[in-house]
Amino acid sequence: MLRGSSLRGSFTRSTFRCYAHHAPLVEKDCASITPPYSSLLQSLARVRNLLNRPLTLAEKILYSHLCDPEKALQNRANVRGEAYLQLNPERVAMQDASAQLQFMSAGLAKCAVPTSIHCDHLIQASSGADADLKRSIVSNKEVFDFLESASRKYGIEFWRPGSGIIHQIVLENYAAPGMLMLGTDSHTPNAGGLGLLAIGVGGADAVDAMTGTPWELKAPQVVGIRLFGQLNGWTTPKDLILHLAGKLTVRGGTGRILEYFGPGVYDQSCTGLATIANMGAEVGATTSTFPYTPNMRAYLIATGRASVARAADEAAAHGFLNADEGAEYDEVIEINLSELEPTINGPYTPDLATPLSKFGPFIQEQGWKDEIAAGLIGSCTNSSYEDMTSVADLARQAQAAGLKMKVPFLCTPGSEQIRATVERDNITSTLEDVGAVVLANACGPCIGQWKREDKKDEENAILTSFNRNFKSRNDGNRHTMNFLASPTIVTAMAFSGKLSFNPMIDSITLPSGEAFKFTSPSGQDLPSNGFTAGDTSYYPSPSPLPQPETQIIIGSDSQRLEILEPFPSHFGEGSGNPRGLELPALKVLLRVRGKCTTDHISAAGPWLKYKGHLTNISENLLITAVNDEGGDINVAFDYETNTSDTIPGVAKRLKARGQPWALVVDDNYGEGSAREHAALQPRFYGCAMILARSFARIHETNLKACVLPLWFVDKADYSRIGSGDILETIGLEQALRGTPGTTIKIKVTKAQGDVFEIPTRHTMSDDQLKWFQAGSALNHIRSQMA
Repeated sequence: MLRGSSLRGSFTRSTFRCYAHHAPLVEKDCASITPPYSSLLQSLARVRNLLNRPLTLAEKILYSHLCDPEKALQNRANVRGEAYLQLNPERVAMQDASAQLQFMSAGLAKCAVPTSIHCDHLIQASSGADADLKRSIVSNKEVFDFLESASRKYGIEFWRPGSGIIHQIVLENYAAPGMLMLGTDSHTPNAGGLGLLAIGVGGADAVDAMTGTPWELKAPQVVGIRLFGQLNGWTTPKDLILHLAGKLTVRGGTGRILEYFGPGVYDQSCTGLATIANMGAEVGATTSTFPYTPNMRAYLIATGRASVARAADEAAAHGFLNADEGAEYDEVIEINLSELEPTINGPYTPDLATPLSKFGPFIQEQGWKDEIAAGLIGSCTNSSYEDMTSVADLARQAQAAGLKMKVPFLCTPGSEQIRATVERDNITSTLEDVGAVVLANACGPCIGQWKREDKKDEENAILTSFNRNFKSRNDGNRHTMNFLASPTIVTAMAFSGKLSFNPMIDSITLPSGEAFKFTSPSGQDLPSNGFTAGDTSYYPSPSPLPQPETQIIIGSDSQRLEILEPFPSHFGEGSGNPRGLELPALKVLLRVRGKCTTDHISAAGPWLKYKGHLTNISENLLITAVNDEGGDINVAFDYETNTSDTIPGVAKRLKARGQPWALVVDDNYGEGSAREHAALQPRFYGCAMILARSFARIHETNLKACVLPLWFVDKADYSRIGSGDILETIGLEQALRGTPGTTIKIKVTKAQGDVFEIPTRHTMSDDQLKWFQAGSALNHIRSQMA
């Protein structure tokens, strides 16, 4: 392991007084959001006695939340990367219809931990904030009414449509240093900007926490990222994470926590750190975190959480909120912030990083048109007050020169608090004066909720400050190239209209013939006059009591909501499986080629309206996936009838015949969103097993709740299995019976009759194997509560 040394502040109250000039919101009741530091420190003391070595910050937070430190850590030489941890998260945040239907079937009267619901994925961007929000509330009324009634019944805080994006709201209201929380979205780590561990999960994992069931996580490795030097000029925290994504790739963070340290951390704003943590998801990291800093304290005070700041000060003074001196990391990466330059990533993958100085030549080399079709800023990644004031600075410079945007320019505020504050401070009007359209406080185009009327099926390039840029993600057009950049680079380039424009050195020719050149933008991390809450009707009552008499109505003919029926077990009486505790013989549906994200498995955009209806949303199963046998998109072969059909079409045929099936997939399968439907939909149609060269963490965990995910020991075996082949497990019975060190082999019977066996490996814990035997995690949880 590698040891990191860092410059750490001395956390005394006097250290922070210089930040008190920012006017705070009215002090909130923080009882439910302040971590139980006293008990966490007691648990940490037990952990120290067991491990007897310096601890990283990530280890302190994670291990202090262990249900039983002695059971988890006793006599363990290696914890990271090996041990399965039973943890007690302190909070759950859900976006739209995600884990609520599963929780309802658990039969509990209330949630075991504070929980919130956020309506941010169903608001489609079209003409502007007011009209878009009104239209979306009408078109999604059935879903929003369901979410509100479920919130009332179970005592969940309900953030109404228009309140903002889940991650910005969590940062503003719930996040606290040293906390462990879960969220049903892959960008939940955004909250790590406040020095906690916030982890994206699927619905089944969220239900664990909501029901008080210990939540299980394989102990991640910890990568230390030492920051030194200073960002300057046009370079922002977004450029840091874009640069790091290029170094680590989309798989480099899998099974790891990214822990930043060093003097460069302390110069960054809290929201800048949140941007960095947000896009840790793009490299597959479990989450990202930072030591407690004065800027975090200032942000807590400015957002009405001074009591959390005071409690965090005390915890920091006891050594809880930073790594121990001499703590060892599994890898250390050093980044000199002074040497960074603005970076642009894409297209089609968030790890294709190009420094701005080389981006123009890159465009030319690829033969792409040197033009931008649209610029979009905001989203959960970059919609802070600091982002908006920096962009407004550029808008004022351009306006003074008589410039307006040359392309459509859309701006998404992250929350009602941000929207109201930037409107009060004349930032909104400044942007609108140069041609910006301000959208509703929601995910909008970032998640594919963009009613784009131009460039349909045309190759075009957009520049965004979003976090993800997979094909078809933003506008449904697979020919749209989305390049990721900081909000300030997006804004400057939208004034030029050219992809090759480098605002650091290039000028724009004015109608007068004069040359205009931007000066580097400046922003303000916190508003001098404090944040304003805006329309508080969007906000929930804090810590509401359950109202068990509340009726939750789901119509029998609803096309948007559907009660989840338990998946049957593959084993035992009534299963029809003659192979005991081995899976029944499975037919291979197809072999998927190359990158297959959760967007490929379960498309977003207009399909999101069916998130609460498994039957309907399953119609989009793998519809943008590439069949490796032929290279066609959304084509599968039915050997029974000797015909081809869409992938969901053939899957439905197999289900109708009672034929369970399997998928063979490539590396990093399930990269991207925490979309649990990407696991539920294959299971709904009869998938029992997925064989992969490798899995993305969240998706593999989601699969474990209902499907058997196996890894090829030899990745070359991927090419030996094709559609129509029959697969049989050998050794699964021993694994289910708890035999240590069991290897699961797969007997492959080719369509031509050849037979061979291949070795696989699995990462299922004992509890996860129980889930699989029961048919699903929820089936097992329900049986334990009976």
